[in-house]
Amino acid sequence: MTDETGPRPNKPDQGTSARRKSEKRQRVRQVKTRMTEAEHAVFLARADKAGMTSAAFLRAAAIGDAGPRAQKRVPADASVLRQVLGHIGKTGSNLNQISRYLHTGGEAQTVLPDIREALADLARIRGLIYDALGKEPDAAAPVLPSPPPSPPES
Repeated sequence: MTDETGPRPNKPDQGTSARRKSEKRQRVRQVKTRMTEAEHAVFLARADKAGMTSAAFLRAAAIGDAGPRAQKRVPADASVLRQVLGHIGKTGSNLNQISRYLHTGGEAQTVLPDIREALADLARIRGLIYDALGKEPDAAAPVLPSPPPSPPES
């Protein structure tokens, strides 16, 4: 590992007069190391799983603290997100077909079960999103359309 401070004067684009970054920067020391592609992939995966940038993860591993400004990122499960995208596409297509049917003079009662199914799909999608975020969904039940009021009797 090598240890370096600030800009190198032998690089023409990084001289002290051309400094563009914050002059108040507190972290001025850099630690560099070499890794194989496999080691780097494992390192980045662990940082992502921890919800940290690679620099914050390295600080946390080395000194036990990621730093006061390190922000936790929510790790995303790519396979769950692909499922979510598929469900959203299917639900959007179904809602488009229902809308087209109603705009061409179709009866609302005919598509009410399809609307309920689309809302149930949205509730499933919501659950998948919570799973991908590693959170528990709140207790609110999905809103389903209520049956239309009966026509007034004359």
